[in-house]
Formats: sequence, structure tokens, C-alpha cells
Amino acid sequence: MQFDINATTILIIIGVLLVSMTVHEAMHALVGLKLGDDTAAEQGRISLNPLKHIDPFMTVLLPGILLALGLPPILAAKPVPFDPDRVKYEEFGAAMIAAAGPFSNLLLALLAAGIGKVVGVSGILDVILTTFVYLNVALFVFNLLPIPPLDGSRVLYAFAPEPLQRVLAQIEPFGFFVLIALIFSGVLGPLITALNGAVLQYLL
Repeated sequence: MQFDINATTILIIIGVLLVSMTVHEAMHALVGLKLGDDTAAEQGRISLNPLKHIDPFMTVLLPGILLALGLPPILAAKPVPFDPDRVKYEEFGAAMIAAAGPFSNLLLALLAAGIGKVVGVSGILDVILTTFVYLNVALFVFNLLPIPPLDGSRVLYAFAPEPLQRVLAQIEPFGFFVLIALIFSGVLGPLITALNGAVLQYLL
């Protein structure tokens, strides 16, 4: 994504991230409700209000600190709660709730790419739509990585044999630190770049 980094670009990126994050989290909550668990709905998480999904540390403070240190920003929304005992289809229901978030980002990327191709926008609208495509593809790919606490780990858990399920359960309490270590070690970078490129090939 070749943009000049200026105030307008930064505002566009922030706006796109807020919209994309909000849709992602709201879809987790909505699918949970459809599968019989109203835990997230009762907390007001089926909402397109970004304030319902912002976590003061993970969404604001942590990425701000990392940017100030010249490091890649890592941010996450407030986790959407669910009660596995109330969800239909047991582990597969939990996997459907988890997958709803990343696939909502893929849908946003498809819509933005489709609008760009059909309407043929230019200027600032082209920047906004292109940002929507790139950032939502990145959110789709990143969140589907099978590493706790990312959504992909919950999807993998539903289909994994029992020994692997036990490993995932043991990793989960420390998953955030494992993820940070993998990111800053450079292990995940090439993989994520390749996966992003593969998805973008079909959209742009």
C-alpha cells in the first residue's frame, strides 16, 4: 500500500480500523446469539458503536507505546465473551463464533474491492477503499492464524485431535506472549506477507 504518510492518511487508517474492528467484534456477538448464547448480547456487544469494543490498554495504550518506540503497532479489541455451555454444536459452534470475525473482515475487503472495480473511484475515495481492502485482508489473515488467543486457534481446536487440543489449551494462558515473541522474532512476518499477497491477488 503506497501512501504518503500524512495526517489525512493516518485519519483514514484509524477510521478504517475502527469500522473493521467494530464489525469484526459485533459479528462474533451476533453469531453467538444465533447459536444460543446471549452473553455478549447482554453486554451490548452486538453494536456498531466502536466504544463498545475498545479496550483501553490493547486498543489504545499498547499500540501507542509501540509506535512511540518505533515498533510495529499491535492492537486488539475487547474480547467478546461467550459461554461454551450455552452454544449449539459444542466445539463447532465455538469455531463458528470465532470464524465470524475474520470472515466479516474478508467480506468488507470484497465489498471495498468490488466497489472500486465497478465504480472506478479516484482520489481520496480510492485511498479509502484501498485502505479498506488492505487492512481487512490483513485482519482476516492475522486473526485466522492458529495461535491462541487468535480466532484461528478456536477454529483449529474444533477440528484437532484430542492431543493437539490439550496442547492448545495449555498454550492459551500464555498465547499472547507467544504471539508477541513470534512477531518480533521475524518468524511470522514472511508467512503473513505471503498469505496477504495470495488473498490480495484475487481482490485487486
